[in-house]
Amino acid sequence: MATRDPLLYAELAAVLRERRLPSVSLLPGERLPDSVAAVLTSEAEAREISHEHVVVVPSEGDRTGVWAEVASALAAQPTRGELIVGIDPGPRPGYAVLEGELTLAEGNLDSPEAVGRLATHLRRRFASRGIRFRVGRGDRLARDRIVNALLPARRPIELVDEQGTTPRGTRRPRDALAARAIARTPGRSIHQRAPLHITPGEVANLQRVSREGSGGLFTIPRRVAEDVLRGELTLSEALADGERRYTRPRGRHAPDAAAAERS
Repeated sequence: MATRDPLLYAELAAVLRERRLPSVSLLPGERLPDSVAAVLTSEAEAREISHEHVVVVPSEGDRTGVWAEVASALAAQPTRGELIVGIDPGPRPGYAVLEGELTLAEGNLDSPEAVGRLATHLRRRFASRGIRFRVGRGDRLARDRIVNALLPARRPIELVDEQGTTPRGTRRPRDALAARAIARTPGRSIHQRAPLHITPGEVANLQRVSREGSGGLFTIPRRVAEDVLRGELTLSEALADGERRYTRPRGRHAPDAAAAERS
């Protein structure tokens, strides 16, 4: 680490300890040990550092690309080949970024549309590298939203048969394992937007979830459920709006949930 910024230093030091990565702390401009593989610093201080691998940490925003770049720099046998990103589709998609057999980053994203933001971060961080996205075929609606979110990145996209890629276990670690398996499995190339077909069953299920989420006070209307399923609105936003619209002051009854379902 080479920074005078105390907040950035605290953030980086905590993550380095958590990941058990050996590090040294210097000020920008000080001599770097020969063993240093990468230097983490701020955008403003990067010009003061002379090293072949300076990793600039933005003042805000996603850090996935930052730590993927660090992992790539620390690889025992670094490569300059194509990165493969596997995506396990779902409301909170699992992802894994692979460089050969090395996993540079993995985890879960907040929404299918967040995969597009991940693609943007990786494209900027690895500007000279090819990046290929492989998306599992499961969870049809989330899959199609992910494909549509990835298309603006103009990188190869493949749909992968998920049969045999989903291991047993708790959901979040399982998502990352499935994403790794998807990344290692070639699929069918996709070049066009996927039409979003929302079924009555998907709407009814989301309305049930909204009713449970509101403690039985209300059910979001069908048109709102469709907006959520298309990714135009989050369920949390729909519930917050429903609380304002459908609940009344204490002492009065909330509207009948079935009436909201019919609207």
